[in-house]
Amino acid sequence: MNSFEYASPTDLETAIGLLGARFGETEILAGGTDLVTSLKQGIVSPKRVVSLKGIENLKGIEAGADAVQIGAMTPLVDLLENASVRKSFPSITAAIEGIGSPQIIAMGTVGGDLCQRPRCWYYRQGFGLLGQLDGESLIPQGDNRYHAIFGNSGPAYFVSASSLGPPLIALGATLEITGAKGKTRKVAAAEFFRTPKSADERENVLAANEVLTRISIPARGLANATYEVRQREGLDWPLVTASVAFSRKAGAGRASVVLGHVAPTPWNVPEAAALLDGKSANEELAARVAEAAVHSARPLSKNAYKVRLVKTAVKRAILAAAEQREG
Repeated sequence: MNSFEYASPTDLETAIGLLGARFGETEILAGGTDLVTSLKQGIVSPKRVVSLKGIENLKGIEAGADAVQIGAMTPLVDLLENASVRKSFPSITAAIEGIGSPQIIAMGTVGGDLCQRPRCWYYRQGFGLLGQLDGESLIPQGDNRYHAIFGNSGPAYFVSASSLGPPLIALGATLEITGAKGKTRKVAAAEFFRTPKSADERENVLAANEVLTRISIPARGLANATYEVRQREGLDWPLVTASVAFSRKAGAGRASVVLGHVAPTPWNVPEAAALLDGKSANEELAARVAEAAVHSARPLSKNAYKVRLVKTAVKRAILAAAEQREG
């Protein structure tokens, strides 16, 4: 690990002032479950690391009549144990439980999960964010078992590692971002993630001198669930996840189907959600939605198995949500 300057400010304004104008100069430390490993492996070598752990107003959960507000530095375990979240957003609870590591759930933060870097082994082994050697991608003809089956026309083939991204998008969450001089902007969770076009870009819309500060989830009373398929129950990243949200009342609309670990971003499937919108969910409808969810899938040479897993995850997530009691 290379040496770096460590800063631990106690207020957001100071923290933002310590950030660099370009990625790579500084890195933000939240829970540290991803960054510390990246530092040790030499994936990132910043001149300064800015910890947000001492900024108390970035932590906490507030359940209001219209929305639940979550500070970006809130530990995942607090979200998991919060009664309002467990009652209204079981899709989030399931996503956190699926992480499978008590240590990461205790130390990891909501914002850290959303900003987590890809787990692609080409990236982690030093071939850059896009997994390239001499300007050519190693992934299409390489070992791509765990890579994208959607949005993979290039140059990015990795899959988004965020556990909370799919359910937050399905629930219509909004993210607050704060930059220099306290200037804030809000973006829909669906617009927060992006597919980088070069190795110098990041996988979200944050600028180098901006901080994700708050997450707001509207209280719409939607049935919601997350279902994941994984190789083992211990600490690991899923092969596929599906998060769904829809109204329990026929004709009310607002259905969403969002896939995880199958694309460089959480993958919203509006054409599948349209079949679910305004209808009473049952096994037959769930199967039709699942088929629609994989219509645009384009597997690589070694990951076609993910297509079947997506269908299974979508169907089971819909059926799980349909069984929830209203209120």
